[in-house]
Amino acid sequence: MKKSASEVLRELSQQSHVAIHSSPGLVGSVEAAAADDDKKRKENELDALRRKPELQPLRVGETGSLGLTPWEVLHTLGRAMALSRRGAGRGLAEHWGALKYTQALTGGPDSFMKLSAEGRDTADYYKALQSGELGIGFALALAQRILLHRYPDHVVSIVPADTALRAGWALTSRDKGPRLSYRYRPDFFAEVWKPGEPSRAFPIACKGNHGNAAISHGQLASASAHVEAVHIGDWDETPSLVFSTELPLDGPLTVHTLHAEGRGGWLTGSERAPGGSLDDPLKEENHFPGIQPPAEGDKTRAPEPGFHVTPERFDWFRRVIARTAAAGLTAFAGDGEATAPYLSTRQGQRRFTGTAHAATGSVQDAQHTLLGMRFVGTDHVFRLNRTRVEAFSGVDATLFGHLANGRVEQYRGEVYARRSAWPQAGRDPKWGGPVSVQPDGSVLAMRLLAG
Repeated sequence: MKKSASEVLRELSQQSHVAIHSSPGLVGSVEAAAADDDKKRKENELDALRRKPELQPLRVGETGSLGLTPWEVLHTLGRAMALSRRGAGRGLAEHWGALKYTQALTGGPDSFMKLSAEGRDTADYYKALQSGELGIGFALALAQRILLHRYPDHVVSIVPADTALRAGWALTSRDKGPRLSYRYRPDFFAEVWKPGEPSRAFPIACKGNHGNAAISHGQLASASAHVEAVHIGDWDETPSLVFSTELPLDGPLTVHTLHAEGRGGWLTGSERAPGGSLDDPLKEENHFPGIQPPAEGDKTRAPEPGFHVTPERFDWFRRVIARTAAAGLTAFAGDGEATAPYLSTRQGQRRFTGTAHAATGSVQDAQHTLLGMRFVGTDHVFRLNRTRVEAFSGVDATLFGHLANGRVEQYRGEVYARRSAWPQAGRDPKWGGPVSVQPDGSVLAMRLLAG
């Protein structure tokens, strides 16, 4: 028997354990999967993939289990999809796609999270879509926890890698500029930042499956090729994270993850390109793709496929990530007018100024007080098991005001000052449903509607 809408909303705010697997044994299994893949590629007369070398288990204190609510996972997924270019939705409502999983997960305070009956039924028809998108939600939620554990006095921002890279490189035949036909690149960048200090960017690749650990081993081997496609600084010194979320049909889910160490990833100004204000508009660049390996003696080696953020581009890329993150927030709040100035033409600026398809557009015209704070954003009404429900996505009103007026530096200063003051995810009795607030100032909430 189907659960009532009120039961579904109550379960969305219940915290469960999420298993994290990261061990030397996992490293060995991923290396074996990579070797097997390279063997098959050789048999098919294809070159072996260049993968991130020396993947390692997570550090002490970063494994075990993670406490999450399904609503936090959907909030993380929705934020990740706000600039994703998925589907035909040219408007601002792509992040609402996360809500199709409102009944996909189940668990409880004393259990591990797993697929619900509906999640299992959906997997029979849309396996790749469901596992891939839910894998994004779990991977990014864990990535933020890992990086905050390593950098406790910083803030972590997540931006889609394709959107960020398009500020400087052409990625597809539709993009103008010099292009390299190479389909491997990370899914996201996580930026760890603190006002007044250099930030650090981590390429992230995240995958998911409804199979077993063996499939995750192959996915992590593939993910290592994706994160290797971006170098920030010296050759093979860019720290990275790779994830594969195993969502079996008959047991608890597990996030398999490894990371790569390195001295790179730092983004700061240089004598040739001194640090600029994050409030300054970006100029779209046209860099030639390719990663420059170190020379062999006096011999310069040919560039490898991928994207290289060299020192003279550090400050430019820092501003790219910060302004792309700002665009993701204003898009999540439904404001195309505020989003467009943060993006270049190749990054999709026109998507936020043109006409949207029917039922895919959204507009920033709603405001609510949630957990004692005022948020502005956009709403979406749909039916959940025949009951009308309202979902609201937005940003803290004061912070949104800074972003809408191009004040990224001021936004970051206030977010940093408030980084420990945000409430934990849960229910708001006055609102009447689950509420998730993230440290970037964004909120996702849902409640029943009368009638």
